[in-house]
Amino acid sequence: MEEITFFLDEAKESMEKAIKHLDHELTKIRAGRATPQMLDGLTVIYYGSPTQVSQVSSINTPDARTIAIKPFEKSLLQDIEKAIRNSDLGLNPQNNGEIIILSVPSLTEERRKELSKKVRVEGEEAKISIRNIRKNTNEELRKLLKDGASEDAVKMAEDKVQKTTDGFILNVDQHCDKKEKEIMTI
Repeated sequence: MEEITFFLDEAKESMEKAIKHLDHELTKIRAGRATPQMLDGLTVIYYGSPTQVSQVSSINTPDARTIAIKPFEKSLLQDIEKAIRNSDLGLNPQNNGEIIILSVPSLTEERRKELSKKVRVEGEEAKISIRNIRKNTNEELRKLLKDGASEDAVKMAEDKVQKTTDGFILNVDQHCDKKEKEIMTI
């Protein structure tokens, strides 16, 4: 019975990680509002190794449509600017010699629909991850059955895994709906 509880806890923990990953991915999808998280994943070469822009500069949002990036070392200005231009952010950096200013334009209807599809893709990937966790957990539970665990206990555990999975799938849908609403709001 302890092993069954262990597998159930493990499954729930893994599903929570899938939700956290989804949240992280959704923050990268911009909704027309400027946020420092838009630059997550953007790296520059700093002393020979790839380093996140957020670790070599201060990033703030003076208003809802502007991001200001002030590197800790002026020598990084060009590198950060180049990284932004080469990224898929679709932003045009303006460098005044001290800071880089990014103006976040309003989203067009076409771009909103594109981003909405991207949200759905991220949501589907999270659902697949959660379903794989369910599958792996059920396989482990069936192994316990072969090793002599009670059939009723394993069946109850599988039902619990299914209920947990359903709850997390619903959670994914709620996260995606919220993000889509945010994107589609002008």
